[in-house]
Amino acid sequence: MERQEKIEKPAVDPELKRRIRELIEFRGAGHNADLVEDIILNALKLMTDVEDRGDVRVIRTAIRELRYAFRLFAPYADRRKVTIFGSARTLPTKQEYVQCVEFARDIAQAGFMVITGAGPGIMQAGHEGAGLENSFGANIRLPWEQEANPVILLDKKLVTFKYFFTRKLTFLRHSDAIVLFPGGFGTLDEGYEALTLMQTGKSRLMPLVLMDRPGGTYWKTWDKNVREHLLRAQLISPDDLHLFQVVETSEEAVKIITRFYRNYHSSRFVKDLFVLRLKHAPSESAIEGLNEDFADIIAGEKIHGIEATPEERDDNDFVELPRIAFGFDRRHYGRLRQLLDVLNSF
Repeated sequence: MERQEKIEKPAVDPELKRRIRELIEFRGAGHNADLVEDIILNALKLMTDVEDRGDVRVIRTAIRELRYAFRLFAPYADRRKVTIFGSARTLPTKQEYVQCVEFARDIAQAGFMVITGAGPGIMQAGHEGAGLENSFGANIRLPWEQEANPVILLDKKLVTFKYFFTRKLTFLRHSDAIVLFPGGFGTLDEGYEALTLMQTGKSRLMPLVLMDRPGGTYWKTWDKNVREHLLRAQLISPDDLHLFQVVETSEEAVKIITRFYRNYHSSRFVKDLFVLRLKHAPSESAIEGLNEDFADIIAGEKIHGIEATPEERDDNDFVELPRIAFGFDRRHYGRLRQLLDVLNSF
């Protein structure tokens, strides 16, 4: 195989960079000036690199939508949130609708906010249960002009997207858990995307709960299909089955979500180290047990206690919390989920 030549980035015109910085200074001090500078620079490159006007419109709209959505969620960054997916066609008389109202009420009482797609059906049930003060809506403009449900319609925590991809990014970016009720193509699409992103490490791990009605078989049938056709054919790993759980009651779903954050707080990569922030530090003997039980996913440094890294301190990333770190192989996220479950059991 021929060795590919490394593509060098073209040098940036110093005068252009100076003028961009002047523009930023003229606009006034703000957050992340260095990143904004890079965005402006790449925006200017569109005039020579992208000829199709429709392509540039996509980029423009995506930036507008994400900027507005991030600003909307920012005041509530300290509140954990659960995204609820499910059919827009589920009527209030259906058991799944009543069940969703119950779950949203219970998870809000546990301190979580609720995000839905803002439409009717399961989405409206989620808002009814959580209450307006605990609800976000991420609506989508469709050809038949879907309007937000009456619960969230006039609330400031509603954002309407043109593109599904910016809407999906918003859901996953701000979710600490996902609950799926029975639904159509859209619900399955959201579920598979969440699984794929967690499986590949493109999204942080979080509870993914599939809610059947009592005695229902919607998700149980889906689970059976996954095991018989994906797992049996070795198209997924057995560990991937730990990335989701099927339940039948609100109580089970709330327990799974709240237990996930009983000790585990958050995580990030710092160079070759995977850092886990916790509410309570494990004992030395517990860490020794983790190193033995999860040796198969350690690539490099073993699990050990550390102080906040300089990178975390620079970003002010929960520096007050105890933490452990290790060299994670960046491949077996289902096993990593099992490690988090053990940490939460201490």
